[in-house]
Amino acid sequence: MKKFFQEIKADIKFKSAGPGQKLTESVGEKAPKEKPSQPPVRQPRQGPTNEAQMAAAAALARLEQKQPRARGPTSQDSIRNQVRKELRAEAAVSGDPEAPGSNTAPEPKEEGSAHLAVPGVYFTCPLTGAILRKDQRDARIREAILMHFSTDPVAASIMKIHTFNKDRDRVKLGVDTIAKYLDNIHLHPEEEKYRKIKVQNKVFQERIHCLEGTHEFFEAIGFQKVLLPIPDQEGPEEFYVLSEAALAQPQSLEWHKEQLLSAEPVRATLARQRRVFRPSTLASQFDLPADFFNLTAEEIKREQRLRSEAVERLSVLRTKAMREREEQREMRKYTYTLLRVRLPDGCLLQGTFYARERVAALYGFVREALQNDWLPFELLASGGQKLSEDENLAFNECGLVPSALLTFSWDAAVLEDIRAAGTQPDTSILKPELLSAIEKL
Repeated sequence: MKKFFQEIKADIKFKSAGPGQKLTESVGEKAPKEKPSQPPVRQPRQGPTNEAQMAAAAALARLEQKQPRARGPTSQDSIRNQVRKELRAEAAVSGDPEAPGSNTAPEPKEEGSAHLAVPGVYFTCPLTGAILRKDQRDARIREAILMHFSTDPVAASIMKIHTFNKDRDRVKLGVDTIAKYLDNIHLHPEEEKYRKIKVQNKVFQERIHCLEGTHEFFEAIGFQKVLLPIPDQEGPEEFYVLSEAALAQPQSLEWHKEQLLSAEPVRATLARQRRVFRPSTLASQFDLPADFFNLTAEEIKREQRLRSEAVERLSVLRTKAMREREEQREMRKYTYTLLRVRLPDGCLLQGTFYARERVAALYGFVREALQNDWLPFELLASGGQKLSEDENLAFNECGLVPSALLTFSWDAAVLEDIRAAGTQPDTSILKPELLSAIEKL
């Protein structure tokens, strides 16, 4: 064993001694240096094969598809640019493209509006006839009422009282109190105390002073604000005193009282936006704008209440009648509905309605567009359901929200007369002015 380890040590010393030398060489001589090896000659690189070139081209094509390309002008872009140019031109001519006297609907600004069934929900100002957006209604009606003061201050002040004050109960209380003042003057014209109204009176302050338009009304019907001395009081107080000229015309005061009591708030009316389309296979497709789905604060609260009720109903078995009532309630969350009526010639008559309007409103809308509006006809919903004009049903109760396609059908007796006269039942029945403005859906 000892010999074995000695051999291993000797072998290790031999390998660590470095390169060996010949016996004929002296110790001082160095071994000749090896010549550096010549670098290998580089062969010329061959070009890629046809298969490699095809693979590279395919890879580049895939890479280009993944990389985002610059977006060129689209048809919608060109439409929007054209609309902007036209609006600028109109603004340059009129000075205000949305003047209160304008009865043209503003251009839609919603993305993708070129494909919408209707650009939005619009309203008509009853005082000026201007077409307004939803967000313009209150401001434009306020402007129109204030402008009306220059022509009829009594009517303008009455409209201001009923329109500017939103609390209907408070308005009724204030109007009834004013009517009581005027009744006292009419019944007791010789009594001076009824011709004076103390402004700081508690009843006047709580019921009348707090309402917008009441002071303008008193001044418009002949009252004057004056300072009168009060017995046993140092300073004078403010009163409304009826003038002698107004007192001499008691019938005018009575008429103004009746106007005040019978007036209603001035509200913008929903614009039908009547349109006529050529026959199309897209008649039942509706791309509605956001106006048809936006909820007011009251509607949002109602939706939250309905959802909480729905959670409670999940644990209760429901009958068919209960489910139907829930479906009707779901329909009531829509405020507007877009309706199309397919006429005998295939053309489509379209209009916008409140979801709570009655079916009779649609019959009237269709009748206004007919050449012979006195002929009886019927409107059929999907599935052939007949909608009677006499039924007091709203569109949301009939399931015609937020959009629906209906079919026009002549009354059986009228259809028989048409055929007896040799006229085709599918002849156009619309007024010529509507046919001249027909559009492609």
